[in-house]
Amino acid sequence: MPLLTRMLNAPLSIDVRRGAVAALGELLADKRIATEGRVAIAVGQGQGDHIAEHVRPSLSACEVFQVEGGTVDAAVGLAGKLRGGTFEAVVGIGGGRTIDATKYAATLSGIPMVSVATNLSHDGICSPVASLQHDKGKGSFGVVMPLAMVVDLDYVHAAPDRLVRAGIGDVVSNFSAVDDWLLAADECGERVDRMALTVARTAAEALLHQPGSIESDRFLTVLAEGLVLSGMAMSFAGDSRPASGGDHEILHAVDQLYPGTANHGELAGIGAAFCYHLRATRLDGGGAGAGDTAAERLGEILACLGRHGLPRFPADVGLTEDQFAEAVLYAPRTRPGRYTILEHLGLDKGETLKAVEEYVQAHGG
Repeated sequence: MPLLTRMLNAPLSIDVRRGAVAALGELLADKRIATEGRVAIAVGQGQGDHIAEHVRPSLSACEVFQVEGGTVDAAVGLAGKLRGGTFEAVVGIGGGRTIDATKYAATLSGIPMVSVATNLSHDGICSPVASLQHDKGKGSFGVVMPLAMVVDLDYVHAAPDRLVRAGIGDVVSNFSAVDDWLLAADECGERVDRMALTVARTAAEALLHQPGSIESDRFLTVLAEGLVLSGMAMSFAGDSRPASGGDHEILHAVDQLYPGTANHGELAGIGAAFCYHLRATRLDGGGAGAGDTAAERLGEILACLGRHGLPRFPADVGLTEDQFAEAVLYAPRTRPGRYTILEHLGLDKGETLKAVEEYVQAHGG
């Protein structure tokens, strides 16, 4: 008999609205998450403690643990505490670093994780990938996707604007990642999961021309759902391919060479724009995202980033053109085996610097 359907991993619950945290206790009482209510709560600095105290009365047995940053050591330390108890699930409350550390700890401990995001800085809030700091820099680790996802817009509104805006750059970078995936299929025969590709691209399309700003609940809902869809696309694909291409190679290179320069989403946006500049000016043969199509997409991405006050050029994040070119040249080393526009063109140092200078001159005026 032919296979008529396939099973796709997706969260049991996705709740994006004002006041969503008030229903967290009810969510955690769902027998599919915790049969006896033995739940650990992991919080970082900021709003996590307040939310933990808000939901504690509705849980019969819970314990709150502090997560000391988004590092492998912090995640492993949390995992040890989780394994030392009899917890059925863990709730990660906070920003991207806290949630990534909690996802990794939950995976090590073999228990499900519920994600409660207090800002919208990147798609890690609902993805099967954790980005964590370690001795040699920052790395990406495969983890189990959160079993449930909560975004309370009241808490998002209270978060620093810069962290909320950053998620916009991460979502629109899906365009670059998808075109890199299609390029790899054309050039290397890489298999493309069209379902994952469709979900990732739809998330970016929904946000690209969305009216309003981060002050608007409507806009924040589209942004939050876009980040969730990006995470689900990665889960469907079984890796980060639909949301991570040359754009993310560049951001990881900047993180390694110039740590602390900017946050994940900000760098993803710049990386995506620069990759489309390369496609528009240097991609021959009608490959994915070539020529006029790439130039049009570049204009759309730059307009979106500018409209929301996100950085678009190296100087916007404190990098010189030489430094950014060095990061672009280093970028393929951050994802060995991944084929993107950067690997396809294989520009040398002089060609890379020239491309960066052209990008700034053409679009920075």
